[in-house]
Amino acid sequence: MSERSLEVLAPGALTTVQDLGRPGYAHLGVTRSGALDRPALRLANRLVGNAEDAAGLETTLDGVGLRAMQSCRIAVTGAEALVTVAGRAIAWGSAVPVPAGAEVVVGPALRGLRSYVAVAGGIEVEAVLGSRSTDLLSGLGPPPLTAGAVLPLGLAGDAPDEGSAVPRVRDAVLHLDLGPRADWFSADALAALEGATYEVGSASNRIGLRLTGAPVERERGGELPTEPMVLGAVQVPPSGQPVVFLADHPTTGGYPVIGVVREADLPVCAQARPGDRLTLRVVGGAAAERDRRPRS
Repeated sequence: MSERSLEVLAPGALTTVQDLGRPGYAHLGVTRSGALDRPALRLANRLVGNAEDAAGLETTLDGVGLRAMQSCRIAVTGAEALVTVAGRAIAWGSAVPVPAGAEVVVGPALRGLRSYVAVAGGIEVEAVLGSRSTDLLSGLGPPPLTAGAVLPLGLAGDAPDEGSAVPRVRDAVLHLDLGPRADWFSADALAALEGATYEVGSASNRIGLRLTGAPVERERGGELPTEPMVLGAVQVPPSGQPVVFLADHPTTGGYPVIGVVREADLPVCAQARPGDRLTLRVVGGAAAERDRRPRS
């Protein structure tokens, strides 16, 4: 067993290796994938002295348990959680040393959903198409963590100076650019989106955030030909319940996209738990066209 490694003791509900993803392959049917809360991963990497795009771990709800096979530095960001090293609580959101053989436990999320664990040197599993990210939809990248798995680490650089970066508390708001298929919906339906509140559904995952609330009514019948999908696209299936496409989304789809969530708000989606309530704000795109359309 390599000394520069982590042993997985308790994988949690879903812990995956994630970096900033593999953009540029949508034409091959491969989505970007990568960390859902990109700012949280970037911050964790900066804290331990890694490049911001180094691979770390993304936990889901109930954390992860690890053993360091050699002394290292770690930082945990994203969803706040109790973190212990060798049984002693450590500061969340800062870099801390871990002795060789010590157990690291990231507990259940106290606020938010996904925590990010960065280790000095980064997780160096085999890269696929330039990324070490796990893509749950396509199966690319390493599988989700299992007990007993061993994760190789890269060589650590110098410890960074103490930083002043503090994780930002994000409002439960999604800002929406209307389009490209806003014309499939009535003026009243589009107007109702502004300030609408939806609950996060239990079937949400890394592929999409399912919202439940007032149905968004179509103005047109029929179906669209399959067309490309982008990160943050808000698709409206026949049920009228919107779905926000996240990092592992399919690259094509056939339901109309009423709008696209701005990238700055995607971390809100990453940390939203089932039952949380999110408010939509229409800020651009086809909004001006919507305002010019007569009400029926």
